[in-house]
Amino acid sequence: MDSCCQDKSAELAQLRVRQGRVLYAVFAINAVMFLVEFIAGWLARSTALLGDSLDMFGDAAVYALTLFVLHRGKRARARAAMAKGGLMLMFGTVVIAEAIRKLLVPEVPAADWMGGTGALALLANGVCFALLHRHRADDLNMRSTWICSRNDLLANSSVIAAAILVAFTDSLWPDLLIGVAIAVLFLYSARQVTKEAWLALRPSSPESASHSCDHASNGKPGC
Repeated sequence: MDSCCQDKSAELAQLRVRQGRVLYAVFAINAVMFLVEFIAGWLARSTALLGDSLDMFGDAAVYALTLFVLHRGKRARARAAMAKGGLMLMFGTVVIAEAIRKLLVPEVPAADWMGGTGALALLANGVCFALLHRHRADDLNMRSTWICSRNDLLANSSVIAAAILVAFTDSLWPDLLIGVAIAVLFLYSARQVTKEAWLALRPSSPESASHSCDHASNGKPGC
């Protein structure tokens, strides 16, 4: 039994090291792209681009939080997933508020800035998605992180589509509608991640009940 848990602990330690490398890489990518998209969104007066930049900021915070709990127990990782859901909820609300402001003060965004920055963000998030894809089934913490990355690809593609429509129609509506759609995606994902985290935190859940080898990985007796 002791050998079983020692082997399991070694496997978990190696897994955490691999996860850590990936998370540091995607954290750096998202932190840089947040600055790029926020500045471009401000200059372009684009609701969709600003919303996407806030998503980048939220993701950078999510990855930092994921790294913080990487070597901790399942309950700590579930609580981190709950916090990620809260971040998604907050940024979804921010984007909706910006869309309402745009209705009150109409501004047609610069389509060239939107399209170029959206394409750069799509490329950056494509790299993040590829890095996280192999770890999506590791645990709840990595799954919620992968969901964030998946949402980013959809949001970036939507920004590019909005830029094309703005260029053809010279209207703020494509940008506004895409911004609201991104916000709805955030809110749906927030519900999905929070629900999974809540189930994992319940005492009767399989996640919270299986402590043996998870405890062993933290130097406690198990198995």
